[in-house]
Parts: sequence; C-alpha cells; structure tokens
Amino acid sequence: MSSGVAAVVAPLDTARRMHTTTAAAELRTDETLMRDYRGGDARAFEALYARHKGGTYRYFLRHAGGDRDTADELHQDLWLRVIKARDRYEPDATFATWLYTMARNRLIDHWRARNGVTLASIEDDAIAAQAEEGRVAAYGVDDEPLHASINAQTRQLLVAALANVPALQRDAFLLHIEGGLSLDEIASLTATTRETVKSRLRYAYRKLRAALEDLQ
Repeated sequence: MSSGVAAVVAPLDTARRMHTTTAAAELRTDETLMRDYRGGDARAFEALYARHKGGTYRYFLRHAGGDRDTADELHQDLWLRVIKARDRYEPDATFATWLYTMARNRLIDHWRARNGVTLASIEDDAIAAQAEEGRVAAYGVDDEPLHASINAQTRQLLVAALANVPALQRDAFLLHIEGGLSLDEIASLTATTRETVKSRLRYAYRKLRAALEDLQ
C-alpha cells in the first residue's frame, strides 16, 4: 500500500472505529456507562452527557425562570460534580435518580445562597397546595393521565407559566417531564410518597392548564 493511500485510509479507519465505539456506548445502560467511566472510559462519560445534558439543562432553566446565566452555572457545576463523584458511584438507584438528586441538591444550595431559602421553606409551598391536593384526591388519583402530549408551541407557553407554579409542584413536574423519572423514582428522590408525588403532579398540571388557557 502506498504512503498516499495509507494516509487516506488511516483517518477513515480511525473514524470507523470511533463510530463503532460510539454506537456501542449508545447500547449500554446509564449505569453501565457510569461504571465504565469510573473505570477510565472517557467515551462513556461523553455518551452519558450527550444522553442527559438536554434534560438537566432544562431542569435548571425552568426552575430559574428562563435565566440562562443561572442555568449555565448550575448545569456546569452539576456535571463537574458528576466527574468528581465517579469514584464513589454505586448503582444503588438508577443513574437518572442519582443524577437528578445531585441536580436538585445543587438547586437548593443555589436558592439558599442567593435568597436565604431553605429546604424547609420550600416545603412550605405544600401548605398552600394542601387544599387543592385534598380536592384532587376527592376525585380519585387516576381520573386523568399524568403524561401530557406537549407540542412545541405549548412548550413555549409552559416556560412562562411554570414560574407561577409553586416550587414543589414545579419540581415534580420537571423531574417527570425533563428527567423522565417515574413516580416511584421521584418519591425516592424527594423522600416522600408516591401518592404525594402524584398529587403534586396533578396540581401542577391543573395550574399549568389554567395558565395556558389565560395565555391563549
């Protein structure tokens, strides 16, 4: 093989190997990728980041009321924490639950540092929603689906409407929609019950639906 042909084939072969490696990473579960990253596989981290960066960024952006500077800061800090925690990672829960637990803790730290808000005061939002939650429970917890079909236009309206949803209900909504977490995973992450999570989600959907009706 001539040196000229070799010069052309070499990068093509490298690109082919990189594509194969990337495709293999995409087939691995989050938990396997994180274990592989812990073992020194940098591409495993790249695959995890590509898989979750959109959801984690939107989680911070929606909580920050669309403030991109704040979302950028929190998002970067979250993934730096993932990097630093790789040696301690143990798959006791799903990777997504582990990741969003760190995201939520970082968000609470941000609120506490900027506004003097504590977790206890965030929990006070539940008091304001208590009457509504009781009313919802009276109609039964399965009277409407928790998943909503959200098109692009509606999603833009939701960004504005979410700012008026109490923190706990907004958090449950974002963990469910952006994080893709199940009710049980959210309950575990937030140290509450499945029924409480379902009630918070239902309250958030009702608030958002009312807000969207006003915006349209």
